[in-house]
Amino acid sequence: MSDFTALRRTMVDCQVRPSDVTDLRIIDAMLAVPRETFVPENKRAIAYLDMDIDVAAKGQAKRCLIQPAVLAKMLQAADISETDRVLVVGCATGYSAAVVARLAAEVFATEPDSSLAAAAKANLTALGVSNVTVTTAVPVDGDRAHGPYDVIVMDGATELEPEALYEQLKMGGRLVGVFATRQPPRATLIARSPADFGSRVLFDASAPVLTGLERRPAFVF
Repeated sequence: MSDFTALRRTMVDCQVRPSDVTDLRIIDAMLAVPRETFVPENKRAIAYLDMDIDVAAKGQAKRCLIQPAVLAKMLQAADISETDRVLVVGCATGYSAAVVARLAAEVFATEPDSSLAAAAKANLTALGVSNVTVTTAVPVDGDRAHGPYDVIVMDGATELEPEALYEQLKMGGRLVGVFATRQPPRATLIARSPADFGSRVLFDASAPVLTGLERRPAFVF
């Protein structure tokens, strides 16, 4: 057993399972996907720590792999089925998309940083993941061309109501993400019905805010 394999098992046993993640498909996916592949080589030693890991190049805007337990709990709440079409917004280097790819039929992922989007494509190809399409786009826009979606996963936080994403859900579709529209930030599930969009708070959580979903500064006289 490699060191990374042991660290992956420890991540699942000490971070994911104690966070009330009981869906065996998610646990198996997180055991199978090598998280170290998706972080810069100089950060591989911390790939499995309980923290957000910045994967952007030096001097570039912060882009992170969010905490494993936060991702796992949101995926469990999203209840992704093996026939679902899923959009992952803000996929960074592709880790979240790789995990979702083991749960869904088809995955589309967006990333605003073109170099990270290219890295995501390369990482997924290297692992033989064939059901993910990565495009360069800001998270707030989603990916209308391939929608609508059964599930949308926000791989980070929003300080705004992401209405453009809501409109890309199928009827009965679900969106999960960390909503920092007020304090404290909370992971939230949005569900679309013919009449409206319902919301359910899942748990308190923090995550880096996704590009384009930052709160607009108030005008000061």
